[in-house]
Amino acid sequence: MSEIKTTEEIEQVVEQGVHNYSSEEQWVKPEDLLLQERLEWFKDQKLGLMMHWGPYSQLGVVESWALSDKDEEWSRDGIDWNIDAEELKRQYFGLNKTFNPLRFQPELWADLAAENGFKYLNFTTKHHDGFCMWDTHTTDYRITSPDCPFHSHKYADICKQLFDAFRAKGLAISAYFSKADWHTPYYWAPGMERGSFTARGPSYDPKQYPHLWEQFVQFTHAQIMELMTKYGRIDMLWLDAGWVNDYRDQNIRLGEVVEKAREIQPWLLSADRTVGGPYENVITPEQTLPERPLNVPWESCITMGTSFSFRYEDKYKTVRQLIHLLVEIVAKGGNLALNVGPQPDGRLSTTAISRIKGMGDWLKVYGEAIYGTRICEPFSADNCHFTRKGDTVYAFYLYKDEKEAVKEELYLPIQKSFSQIDLVGGQDHLQYSQAENGIIVRLPVNEYSEQAPIAHVFRIR
Repeated sequence: MSEIKTTEEIEQVVEQGVHNYSSEEQWVKPEDLLLQERLEWFKDQKLGLMMHWGPYSQLGVVESWALSDKDEEWSRDGIDWNIDAEELKRQYFGLNKTFNPLRFQPELWADLAAENGFKYLNFTTKHHDGFCMWDTHTTDYRITSPDCPFHSHKYADICKQLFDAFRAKGLAISAYFSKADWHTPYYWAPGMERGSFTARGPSYDPKQYPHLWEQFVQFTHAQIMELMTKYGRIDMLWLDAGWVNDYRDQNIRLGEVVEKAREIQPWLLSADRTVGGPYENVITPEQTLPERPLNVPWESCITMGTSFSFRYEDKYKTVRQLIHLLVEIVAKGGNLALNVGPQPDGRLSTTAISRIKGMGDWLKVYGEAIYGTRICEPFSADNCHFTRKGDTVYAFYLYKDEKEAVKEELYLPIQKSFSQIDLVGGQDHLQYSQAENGIIVRLPVNEYSEQAPIAHVFRIR
């Protein structure tokens, strides 16, 4: 999650990618028929709202990562006060004592998402720093602890309030949970051989201290089961910190707790990120798109601005850029989990709200070509992208910016047989002619304008 300073750099990162993600070959189809059904449901949703929010939001710095000495080169370049690493960690871990988002209005967030085409919420219940945004009984490092000023507020159990509000609007719930925990002494244990130097993994070798590691495993299982038993229906458990996995030295017996959770919530999907195997039901590219369509369930988590957490005076992608991202992702068979970092006072920024509403305005007209669709050859070619729904094919002709010329005739590289082409949100029965390896569609006169639209969307049947 390195710093990104300009729109051009944002586009470059999204195009080229900055993070690894599991391959199709590592994906394992669930044997359970209900889970297979739920994966088809997930593939229908297309657009989720992701939120990284916690005490770190007060400073406008990257979530958690500044705590890791091994990651200091990139994670602390936004840290502009002159203190040593140990004092930095003490101050970071003390942010819970000032986190007081008194303007938090979960119903407004849920209304905004539901009215503008978002179908599920992916919320950070706990990031790597270990701060819990729910009323856990496993640690005092939580939003409802007496040393957090927000603990007496009627909305203090933030996860409960958000999950209830979004479900009430018909949206599904994906619970982000970090398998690492840099606050608990069961993971970063003091006085171990690594001293005060911190890295992503535990401060000790789990093989040499199996009893301590087992305490961490039980701690993690207890937290997951709290979320799975006390917070209503959860549709997906979205697990971050892929270095904590059952195939390396950090075996937390994930399958054991997921199967236990499925005894209560049999529909529960699991996204064990970057690990592969039976508990990574959904592959999750981060800040990137696959170069080609994936034939397995996948979801790209991409930031609206430059950062997952709230950043003061952040640079946000335009509505046009966001819709173009969504279209390309959907054409390649995926979902977009669009991340918005709430402000420390509990509100969303006015810019983020305007982008969400702008996307909603577009989706209200063209959503039929997005939701519930599947991949369709030739998928993506230059500025054209394709989806299908049953026997209907949708073609998107994207315009890079509003200054791009709108031509009377548009070339679509599609070779399927059909009898009718309509303009979604516009005129039916457009004129067209065959061309080499595609068709040429004539736009109605009223579609020529000085400002190019975000896209022209065609219904082909």
